[in-house]
Amino acid sequence: MHIISFRILREYAEIYSDCQEALSNWYKVTTKAKWSNLVEVQQVFPKAEAVGNFTVFNIKGNKYRLIVSIDYEGQLIYIKYILNYAEYDRENWKNDPYF
Repeated sequence: MHIISFRILREYAEIYSDCQEALSNWYKVTTKAKWSNLVEVQQVFPKAEAVGNFTVFNIKGNKYRLIVSIDYEGQLIYIKYILNYAEYDRENWKNDPYF
């Protein structure tokens, strides 16, 4: 999978250094993957779930949520949001026009 944009992951990890290793591991695994559906994603990340048009990954034991849009046919993952648990629970991200 091709990640758009790694810069978002890097900048978030610079601010919240406790998730740097977890985001880096997610990136390494994901860039090697060739998923064609959510079931295949869940074979690697069992807690990944579809919410609206997005896929949500738990990062660092559920302390953070990585919200992405996956184009399986194009093998692209668009980083939409990285939120801590409290920000995720406010559900403001669900106002995204692509949700």
